[in-house]
Amino acid sequence: MDTAEVSRAFHIPVLVHEVVDALVTDPDGVYVDATLGGGGHAEAILKKLSLQGSIIALDVDEEALVYAHNRFTTEHYRIKLFRENFCNLNQTLKDLKILRVSGIIVDLGISSHQIDEPRRGFSFQGDDRLDMRMDMRTQNNAWNVINYYDEKQLADIFQHYGEERRSHQVARTIVRKRMKNPIDTTAQLAAIVSGIVGERFAKKTLARIFQAIRIEVNRELQNLEVFLRQVPEILSPTGRIGVISYHSLEDRIVKKFFREEAMTIIPSGHKLVPDKPITPRLKIITKNPITPGDNECRRNPRARSAKFRVAERV
Repeated sequence: MDTAEVSRAFHIPVLVHEVVDALVTDPDGVYVDATLGGGGHAEAILKKLSLQGSIIALDVDEEALVYAHNRFTTEHYRIKLFRENFCNLNQTLKDLKILRVSGIIVDLGISSHQIDEPRRGFSFQGDDRLDMRMDMRTQNNAWNVINYYDEKQLADIFQHYGEERRSHQVARTIVRKRMKNPIDTTAQLAAIVSGIVGERFAKKTLARIFQAIRIEVNRELQNLEVFLRQVPEILSPTGRIGVISYHSLEDRIVKKFFREEAMTIIPSGHKLVPDKPITPRLKIITKNPITPGDNECRRNPRARSAKFRVAERV
């Protein structure tokens, strides 16, 4: 993929104006873009900060960091780039001797570049070697999942991470097919799944199956939970955390965490026992998630499922 194509794949951030408006409360503060991608959110936040403000940016994708490094050539003193998973944010800040930050943005979506780049093996619309790793340094990949996980493991992944009702049938068929020959490519896997559900339901089912495999390969939900547990200790008072999610599994985790951290009592569960008062660590800013408008969805169809939730450190 040439430089122009990479630029087009990376340059469209989701809900960028909403992110800046919600998160930047201190123009002199230190902010974190924990899933940098091509740097669209980081760039917009930088424009809102004073010359004293700065950004710490993390991403596991080396290609994203290379692109972002070139993008921020003139702003290098205000933004520090790290090839690191967002679940390790706390340690990254400790290494930098940064105790608190003014805001954190996390965009949980997969980039257009990752989907469209054949070498990455994310898309069921191509014929590429199964991979799906966001961090190419990790060992597990989609080929291993499809060719080595047993039937129960596959069914559980498809059911829990893809919410696919035919999870057992798909898993059983994959295991039977791979006994003859390994399933090497995205097209081979897509053909197996399409053969089960038929052409009418193929696209939605394939989206769920491929999503489930990607979540498993990259440990996306586990990493999200680890990351969220760090947030209250990292944010300064009145500092804000914003999370953009794209499917119900992620959104439920974020919503539940924000709600629990905003609780003022722990219910006793018994009418004769008083509830236990507790001090909340977060205040929910978005009662309902912010979603893209029609104009943004037309410009960027991959934004249509985005949900943006924001909470503030108290």
